Amino acid sequence: MNPLEVFQKEAPEVAKAFDGLITALKETSGLDAKTKQLVYIGIKAAMGDTTAIYYHVSMAKKLGATRDEIKDTILITLSVVGLKGVASCLPVALEVYDKTV
Repeated sequence: MNPLEVFQKEAPEVAKAFDGLITALKETSGLDAKTKQLVYIGIKAAMGDTTAIYYHVSMAKKLGATRDEIKDTILITLSVVGLKGVASCLPVALEVYDKTV
């Protein structure tokens, strides 16, 4: 089961509040949607969060992100947190990117 589905089922009021936060963040105007996804991917790669990478790379591609942009977003985390995020997230990201239509 999708982790967000579990969250929504087990804590519906908290999930609803979280959804409101996400909506508010999407509506800010300082960054375009694609750039927001790239920032999110970089943060999640730095954390080694392959599940988030799996979902957000597809979103970023649909918003116009290129394969090189995805790759560079993950590679830049090397200077901050080392190899762990790149080693765990880059293969997932590129696989998802290549499969996303």
